[in-house]
Amino acid sequence: MSEEKYFPSTDDIQTAAGVLGEILQPTPMMRNDNLSAKYGAEIYLKREDLQMVRSYKIRGAYNKIRSLSPDVLKYGIVCASAGNHAQGVAFSCNKLRIMGSIYMPTTTPKQKIEQVKMFGREYIDIVLTGDTFDAANNAAIEYAQKSGKTFIPPFDDPKIIEGQGTIGLEMAQQCKEPLDYVFIPIGGGGLASGVGAYLRQVWPGVKLIGVEPAGAACMKTAIEKGEVVELEHIDKFVDGAAVKKAGEYTFEVCRQVLDDIVAVPEGAVCSMIIEMYNKSAIVVEPAGALATAALRFYADKIRDKRVGCIVSGSNNDITRMEEIREKSLLYEGLKHYFIISFPQKSGAILSFVRDVIGPTDDLVYIQYIKKTNKEEGPALIGIEVASKEDYLALMKRMDAHHIAYEYINENNKLFEILI
Repeated sequence: MSEEKYFPSTDDIQTAAGVLGEILQPTPMMRNDNLSAKYGAEIYLKREDLQMVRSYKIRGAYNKIRSLSPDVLKYGIVCASAGNHAQGVAFSCNKLRIMGSIYMPTTTPKQKIEQVKMFGREYIDIVLTGDTFDAANNAAIEYAQKSGKTFIPPFDDPKIIEGQGTIGLEMAQQCKEPLDYVFIPIGGGGLASGVGAYLRQVWPGVKLIGVEPAGAACMKTAIEKGEVVELEHIDKFVDGAAVKKAGEYTFEVCRQVLDDIVAVPEGAVCSMIIEMYNKSAIVVEPAGALATAALRFYADKIRDKRVGCIVSGSNNDITRMEEIREKSLLYEGLKHYFIISFPQKSGAILSFVRDVIGPTDDLVYIQYIKKTNKEEGPALIGIEVASKEDYLALMKRMDAHHIAYEYINENNKLFEILI
């Protein structure tokens, strides 16, 4: 990066909008009745889940690739992505008839891999490597350097940032008056820096809130430390935002424009995925639910305010829904696992169900191993409750009936082994 600090101007982003006009129409800005009623505010969703590649990433990818000369493009391009940037690059390769190599983590959901193939067709090849975005990114950069192909960064590049910033331009055009708050998802920071830079210049009074998954809060960590740092470990569940290290360009912009960054627990993200599907018929991926999931942590501040949330993507694999439901129940305190030592006698389980399980409780999991050489045998029990109050009542009944148990929800190592 040059000595002069980069900051995208409104003219830069307007120019990017002109380039993207070749392929895109603005996505809608829609009031969400359910969230508005829930939080006592006017909540508007910027529906990037309705993009042709079902995420905002097409904006930055196409803007960057179109900025390259034909002499550069003839050698082909390379990118790394957990899915959405890859789809944007794949679409651009097909549209512009250029060859692209796309590096993706081995943990990428199959649905996203298939989407990349569909958009790129014969113009792309996919390389699965590493178990995180950062590992795939390093491999892609190394290949680009050896092959002479041009690397298309997922977030840390001015043209990428300006392409993503066109979302902010559209929001300003679509809203009759400035919003009070805007919640913006963060992975590496391309979206937050682009949108944040534009809105800060046209709506000086807006509160811009970045949102990261708690298990991969690289931008929040960087801003707290005053420099870009690489996280040692990350939770890969929110795959579209699971980044170990924020960008240099994006860090410099985000530290100037963001008022706050909220690190949202993965379980809260899962609860919002389910809520948006059940109550608004909106399908979002984990990263796409970050902005709306953050509302619960700002509930007092946004009451009676005009609020915008960027729904950044909907590339969710349906096979993940059971895992999403499980994480939501655990986070909300509605599913509990115990190791229970039952007496080795007939009817022990039946007595437990009759005397301990409440009328609204649901025994959803049991793994019972009889130990003939012991007086007691352990069983792994999973119980769903209708409310947190029901859990307290369940614990009282277990104690009243002298049930010998170990609660394992909060025992991370044991929980990972058994569940």
